Amino acid sequence: MGVPADYDEDPERFRLGTRVTERYLTGTSSLYERVAARLGGDVLDIGCGEGALSAVPAEAPVRIVGLDASATMLRAHPRPAVRATAVRLPFKDGTFDAAVAVNMLYHLDDPVPAIREARRVLAPGGLFIAPAISRYDSPELAHVWRREPTCFDAEEAPDIVARVFGRGRVEVERWDAPLITLPDQEAVRDFLTARQVAEASVLAGRVHAPVAVTKRGALVLARR
Repeated sequence: MGVPADYDEDPERFRLGTRVTERYLTGTSSLYERVAARLGGDVLDIGCGEGALSAVPAEAPVRIVGLDASATMLRAHPRPAVRATAVRLPFKDGTFDAAVAVNMLYHLDDPVPAIREARRVLAPGGLFIAPAISRYDSPELAHVWRREPTCFDAEEAPDIVARVFGRGRVEVERWDAPLITLPDQEAVRDFLTARQVAEASVLAGRVHAPVAVTKRGALVLARR
């Protein structure tokens, strides 16, 4: 069962998560910067949201096409942008030099059909990038909140992608470091709220701030 998406019903929750990450990220580049550094040519951003990837300066010439199922998200995304689902991409085979799915495959009941579609629209040698969050993310907050397992956690994501692209075509870059520092209980509350945690204000009161939060995950890359 995929994690329910509420981007049309409650877009402010998503925007709050973006603000928390941007405000309290410490000591490293953002996930979107890591992804953008690998891109060039025509890129399909699957589950593009409001355009976080498009906002990152690319190191090589790049043309990003945003795609999302949420009309609310797409209204804020720079053009070109297309409303569609990840399991039925409205593009011909071999259209893109890269396809990116940043922290969105866990919303699907089964990520494999979407990964197959991403591979289909890639040109030969094209790059697929799918970051995945570890189920052991944010251990410093485990006494008030634990991330529920999903269908595309970092622990299984490389094997899932390899089922589509082939094991010899998959690379993995993992991260495991204190990357966000929440300075006070208000910041902790916002961090939890952005993750759909019930009673976030109450639970934030049980966290001693400031707290450095360890982010764990993997960048899964595959070539067609």
